[in-house]
Amino acid sequence: MNYRHAYHAGNFADVLKHAVTAAILLRMRARPKPMCYLESHAGAGVYRLDAPEARRSREADGGILRMIPVAPHSDALAAYLQVIAALPENQAALLAYPGSPLLAAGLLGDEDRVVLTEAVPEEADALRRLFRHDERVAVHCRDGWEALGALLPPTPRRGLLLIDPPYEAADDFRKVAAGLALARRRWPVGVLSAWYPIKDRRTLRPFHRELEEAGLGGVLRVELSVRPDDNPVSLNGSGMVIASPPWGLEQDLRELVDELGESLRESAPPRCLVDWVVVPATEPR
Repeated sequence: MNYRHAYHAGNFADVLKHAVTAAILLRMRARPKPMCYLESHAGAGVYRLDAPEARRSREADGGILRMIPVAPHSDALAAYLQVIAALPENQAALLAYPGSPLLAAGLLGDEDRVVLTEAVPEEADALRRLFRHDERVAVHCRDGWEALGALLPPTPRRGLLLIDPPYEAADDFRKVAAGLALARRRWPVGVLSAWYPIKDRRTLRPFHRELEEAGLGGVLRVELSVRPDDNPVSLNGSGMVIASPPWGLEQDLRELVDELGESLRESAPPRCLVDWVVVPATEPR
């Protein structure tokens, strides 16, 4: 696997993914019942923004470093930024950026659980070191796609799954749709989410069509593009799909993505989208 998230940590796509994840978890926390957060492709858990990789790419300059001066309006953005500010490395300056496992752990309670899968041994070891004192967290060094069948349903049964592969393989979009379908069969009550990049928007049409056919129930989509769709050389935007989202999340995401769009915009106006890929038959939970 050639992908190394250390080059991309804290970029605009990370900001969207993690702020949306915070929004989902805040809505789920509104019900005082234990839950489980699971992630299929967890990464290393935390990334140094002063490391050579991050300094070389400088992608955080167009992402999290733009958010630090922002006085957030949405609760999700405020919670996300509070987790970042609370990291010990960030007391004097922003030097560390949390991956989604560390973000989730910072937003969950003492009775909740975190189950993380990472196939790269070095990154799985980094996760174990990061969470060595947190009894809520279990780390599995195994293939994330295989883990969807092996580790679901979790205990407690209530919870959130995040699928976030590197999208290096040509069939990763197909694997995400199939993984969500498998997770739904194994875990009918779970909230299921997946992040995806936006480079050529035409590649998303078959992906969304597969989601429509996957039997996931209602599927909410949120996207933010900071560059024109016809830009051929870079990541133009990113999105997330959420199957069986908690009640109230749609409006939360509309407010959040508009706020992020204003802060992360580049030369062209941002493209913000919140809609339903699959309209739910009943009100979201």
